[in-house]
Amino acid sequence: MNITVTVKSPSRRKSGLIQQNLSLPSAPAHLRQLIGMIVQSEIQRFKDKQETSSLMPYLTAPEIENSAHTGKIGFDDIVSEAVPDEQQALDAAWSAFEDGLYRVFIREQEWTNLDEVLDMQEGDTIVFIRLVMLSGRLW
Repeated sequence: MNITVTVKSPSRRKSGLIQQNLSLPSAPAHLRQLIGMIVQSEIQRFKDKQETSSLMPYLTAPEIENSAHTGKIGFDDIVSEAVPDEQQALDAAWSAFEDGLYRVFIREQEWTNLDEVLDMQEGDTIVFIRLVMLSGRLW
């Protein structure tokens, strides 16, 4: 199942939008499973990036242009060789959702319960909005 994942973060410079096409092994039954599949996909992408490294890294003009839109131009090197713990990452993602650190929208409908049944369709767009906590003094 192919979907598009959009992440909106107010803390990012410029547009603050990151969009990525993702291929899921199957249609998720509920939000908990969808978030789990996305976390597992990101962990696999991280592992693949750790394994591939070039001797002489360079940036092409299109890579520089795309990076400039997000406000950071760099090689995206991964310095750490530690492999992320998948269960710990899943628990953190679910906990962050339950704590209200991000919101999930599918076909412009907000999903608020991790165990609510989803009706996902091929080509759906899932929007994650990362919330930024403000702090300050009252006096």
